[in-house]
Order: sequence, then structure tokens, then C-alpha cells
Amino acid sequence: MVNITSPPIEDLAAQSYASPNYWQTQHRLSSLIDNYVAVEKLHDRIQDLSIQFTNPQPRPWKPIDWQAINRNQIIGIAPEVFLSILIGAMDTEAPIRGYTQTSRQYLEKLHPQMARFVGGTVNEDGELQEIGLWEKEERQHTPALLKVYTQLTGEKIIPKHRTVRGYLPTDDPQEDLYRHGLHRVATEYGATCLYLWMMAHTTGALYDVLEELAKDEINHMTKFWGFGVWAYPNTGFLRITKTLIKTRSQNYQRNNLMRTLRRMMNTLNWNAWTLTNKTTLLYTFTRTMHHLWKWHNTLTPEYLENLLK
Repeated sequence: MVNITSPPIEDLAAQSYASPNYWQTQHRLSSLIDNYVAVEKLHDRIQDLSIQFTNPQPRPWKPIDWQAINRNQIIGIAPEVFLSILIGAMDTEAPIRGYTQTSRQYLEKLHPQMARFVGGTVNEDGELQEIGLWEKEERQHTPALLKVYTQLTGEKIIPKHRTVRGYLPTDDPQEDLYRHGLHRVATEYGATCLYLWMMAHTTGALYDVLEELAKDEINHMTKFWGFGVWAYPNTGFLRITKTLIKTRSQNYQRNNLMRTLRRMMNTLNWNAWTLTNKTTLLYTFTRTMHHLWKWHNTLTPEYLENLLK
């Protein structure tokens, strides 16, 4: 991420509006989702996974003109609400080391290559020796969001490094990994939708930053999703639903997707959003899932085995 002036870049969210209504925002979102979550692009991201197993290389960001970021580039949402979403996003992104090491522990005995991809490698004393590619890419996000916030407000803040739910194994490592992996895919999907939605509410250099964040999240979501389908070929809607119902128990101590969703909405200051803001975010979740499900249906066992064997 170099601090240079970049040439004007096409806004793939189609026409920009100073104060877009619901239908104009939906049109921008449709353009974004159809472009960034196109089936062929998802295939490209999953096909890249085996290459990253053998020669991990972080995805480079395009140059960002950080000094050009300003409040006029926020559209269709109150700047104060947008700023609260930024804070919520950076607080969520900040404990990346906790996320990566927890995932590594669930993976390392069953799928050491994927464990290295997400969490790197550790020595016999548990000390990190190599940072995983997932962490290398994701750890750019909080500093980028901090830069954006400072550019928009002139203030510097420190993100909250909340405690991440750690590794809690049972006597069934396969089920542990399935439950954890489902949670990981869901959170990456949520981040993908949020950043696409924020792109639809921005222009210029601010849009450019959010585009890079969205590309990273789409990349990681796709890899985790495809890997999960390969590792658990017999999974399906019924098993996912049963897992979600099971984790809703009040005394269940492991990942709880419903609790995570409630926490995220609170973190993103959901109650301050307008009805249009809320409705268009739900539209983003729905349209994005439509694209993902079309792609999912092409992930045959033979296709994935050739990629990940």
C-alpha cells in the first residue's frame, strides 16, 4: 500500500448518486455483486488454493491515494453512521492473530497444509515460526481502516483488541473442525457482504480501499468454502441447520453463529441505520448468497479432488 496518487479508476458500482434512493443503491449493489462474486471469479480463487499451499504469496493491493479520501465520498448514509461502521469493522478485524491461531489448531492434525495457510507454523513450544498467508493478507485491514478513519475525521483511535474464543476441542476432531469451519465461512461471508455494501456507499479513493478489503474477504471466503465442501462432501443444508440449532443452546460454550450475528450488529451500530440502509444490506446478503450457491453447485467431488488432492 503505497502513498502515491493513482489515476482515476472506474467505479464498477455503475452510476454514482450524491443522495441515492433505495432503487439506485440496489442497482449499485447488483452491479458490484454481479462483478465481484461472479462464478468464474470464484472458481479462480478456489483454483488458486493449491498453489498457495506450495508457494504462498500475498495478494498485492493496488496503489491507494490515501490523501484523497474525504467525507464527500460517502453517499447514501449519514457520515456519523459510516464512521461507527468503520470502528466496528476495525474492532472486528483487529484480533486477527487470535482468529488464525484458533483455526490452525482445529486444522493442524487433520489438514496440515490448510493449517499452515491460515495460521502458519509453530515450534514444539507453540511459538509462531511462520505467519500464515491468511493472516498476512488480513492483517492489512485494521491499519487500512484506521487510515481511512483518521483521514475522514482528523483523529487517531486505537481499536479494541477483544478476546477471541479459543481452541476448545472435544473427542471428535472432525466435528470440531466442521463446526469451527462453518463459523469461519459465515464470518468471511458477512465481511464480504459488509464491504460490498460499503463500496456501494462510497466513491473515489474511499471506494478503492473498500474494494481491496472486499477482494481479500471474497478470496478467503471462497477458499474456506471450497475447502469445506471438499473436506465434508456429505454436508448439506440439513446438517448446517442442525449445527446452527445445536449451537444456539444457552450453555453451549463454543462458536455460536446467532450470538456472533447479534454481536456484529451491535458493533456496527445497527440501530442507527435507516430502513433503506438495513434493507439494502439484507439485499446484499441475499444476492451474494444466490451467486455463491450457483458456484457451490459446480463444486463436484471430482473437481475438488483434482484441485486439492
